[in-house]
Amino acid sequence: MESLDLFRHRSVLALLVLPLALLLWTWRRRGHGLVLPFDHSGARHGAWLAFFLRCAESVPALLLALVILLLAGPQKWDEPRSKRVLTNIEFCVDVSGSMMARFDAGTRYDAAMKAINSFLDFRKGDAFGLTFFGNNVLHWVPLTTDISAFRCAPPFMRPDNLPYWFNGTEIGKALTACRGVLLGREEGDRMIVLITDGYSSDLDGGNDEVIARKLKADGITVFAVSIAEGNPTDSLERIASITGGEAFTPGDQSSLEHVFERIDKMQKTRLEKTHAEAADDFWPWCLAGLALLGCSLLFLFGLRYTPW
Repeated sequence: MESLDLFRHRSVLALLVLPLALLLWTWRRRGHGLVLPFDHSGARHGAWLAFFLRCAESVPALLLALVILLLAGPQKWDEPRSKRVLTNIEFCVDVSGSMMARFDAGTRYDAAMKAINSFLDFRKGDAFGLTFFGNNVLHWVPLTTDISAFRCAPPFMRPDNLPYWFNGTEIGKALTACRGVLLGREEGDRMIVLITDGYSSDLDGGNDEVIARKLKADGITVFAVSIAEGNPTDSLERIASITGGEAFTPGDQSSLEHVFERIDKMQKTRLEKTHAEAADDFWPWCLAGLALLGCSLLFLFGLRYTPW
């Protein structure tokens, strides 16, 4: 039965009974004898010549069988291929007033956005989203593989251009909002890259662990980048650790970009095997047909029955 799976239209194969019947008729028919006026002739019976003549007469039946096989749609199964698993990456960027503090040659905000734009080149083919937060949350770029909107975001969302209700830092609210965005994507891995420089009171009282457990249950990994001086807060380290990520504290622009390179290596692209797919396989059958046509042409030069 597996051989029947090599044809798309298996019902057409029933027509093979026609060339089969023609072949049986060709090889079993006796024909008509031809009486020649030779007495006591020593001519041989010609059994081998009769065999080759039958083979020549079988060519039309074989060609008909090949035509039926081609109409049935011959196919073959390709080898299973590796498919890149999409990673949904949500950038969660702090835009509180402290993000305008000096960092290397610019501000913390400028350094963060520059590092994000460089990171986009490492992960071509993934889906990216951009969320800004202070005391409120703004989803600036929805999850998309088109990264052009990221290039345009920095001038519009600078902390010194934002209203006062973005001045605070509520990381718990921001992570919960990003979780909702990622849950809208059923396909692919999920990751949050959090960039902040502040302490968040809404992570106190064990709320950091509650949020982290929810993120882990949803398969969301959090990488926390503390762009402030000193080590990351215990809450950030706890959230990153529980979800399978890590917390970082870069001291300058170069270190910040190295952090994103490290995140890229830690969250490697996954490949999964896809199912084998059927593809048309006409070539061997067409080659056989051409060979039979060539033989038929050669047979017409002399290997055929004649009445004289």
